Amino acid sequence: MGHRINTPELLFEKIEDEAIQAQVDNLLATKRANELEQQTAKPAKDNIVYEDFAKMDIRIGTIIAAEKVAKTKKLLKLTIDTGIDQRTVVSGIAEYFEPENIIGQQVTILVNLAPKMLKGIESQGMILTAENSDGSLVFVTPASKIKEGSEVK
Repeated sequence: MGHRINTPELLFEKIEDEAIQAQVDNLLATKRANELEQQTAKPAKDNIVYEDFAKMDIRIGTIIAAEKVAKTKKLLKLTIDTGIDQRTVVSGIAEYFEPENIIGQQVTILVNLAPKMLKGIESQGMILTAENSDGSLVFVTPASKIKEGSEVK
């Protein structure tokens, strides 16, 4: 007997709701990232005949000017040296690329797409991009610098 009891201490700290929510949010973000990594590619579209593909005139061009299209969030107005000419292409890539950062960038361009008016600007082709699993876009470009107007076959 005669044993003295120490001052009691808390064995566990109280966890606030904000800390729990932060951990839950972190776990959900990790889960989403893992799901994106494991996603497979979309199924292939229906087969076409070679003649359909041969109708497309796909070339390498260089972006020589780029600017945001007024009153839009997604559109950039690009001037592209196609090796054939310099043409304007309106592209829905403004959420992924800053105009000043893509000048000089080589791109793959479909040059014989029928012109189309977009926000009062005639677009004379389409640049090709690929979409990452996270939804971001990257340009389809040659592995090394190549002469403008080179055909993609």
